[in-house]
Amino acid sequence: MAQENIELSEKPGDSGCACGHHHVEFPELDVQQIPGEVRHATIFGALEAIQPGRGLIIRTTHDPIPLLQQLGQRHPGKYNMEYLERGPQQWRIQFTLA
Repeated sequence: MAQENIELSEKPGDSGCACGHHHVEFPELDVQQIPGEVRHATIFGALEAIQPGRGLIIRTTHDPIPLLQQLGQRHPGKYNMEYLERGPQQWRIQFTLA
């Protein structure tokens, strides 16, 4: 069985922009690279690994409404979620601990 390469990219350090606020960059998980049979379980595992003050960004090619519904049922109120990008070709959602 061939091993899948799953892209998880994290840029070291914090980013600064012209807005004057301090921004922390979180690892970004391209979920399209995860086999469908284990995709949601892998994402839930990655979210469970979030430490206080940290977060995770998932990137996909569609609005992951079923995943978000499952997450709300499994862990109501545990995560804050913010859409960083809403299609049409890519969706990026940032999760942090609530």
